[in-house]
Amino acid sequence: MQIRLFQSEDTEQIAQLFHDTVRKINIQNYSPEQIIAWAPEDIYFRNWSERPRRETTGLPLTSLKVCSHRFTYVAQQDDKIVGFGELEADGHIDCFYTHYQHQGQGIGSRIYQEIETKARELNLPCLFVEVSIAAQAFFISRGFTVIKQQQV
Repeated sequence: MQIRLFQSEDTEQIAQLFHDTVRKINIQNYSPEQIIAWAPEDIYFRNWSERPRRETTGLPLTSLKVCSHRFTYVAQQDDKIVGFGELEADGHIDCFYTHYQHQGQGIGSRIYQEIETKARELNLPCLFVEVSIAAQAFFISRGFTVIKQQQV
């Protein structure tokens, strides 16, 4: 398995991975209405290709914040993307998903290691994330603490 930065040709696989994982894993903890709001039928409800930003080396942290850079890491096995995670320049971990058929194989851990490495490189004082019920234990096991439960 290879962990690398997002490339524009990853867009379709990432959109499908997000959609399928929410609908097959998170359905266990959320109502059908919540799932549809989270992952609508149209898998391109957001422009996946414009979300990630390529890494720009050498920029000071303040410039990264101003530019709202996002580092999207994908896990790829052969030609298939099996997970992805996004780090924003302020320490926010945005989308973080492992393909529903590849849960429990260490893919999320590998992606998280890349995110944490980048966060240290950027001298970020902390990381924060909003997670589903299914992902909560994963992040708690890495030192995150629950600040509050949200109802979206």
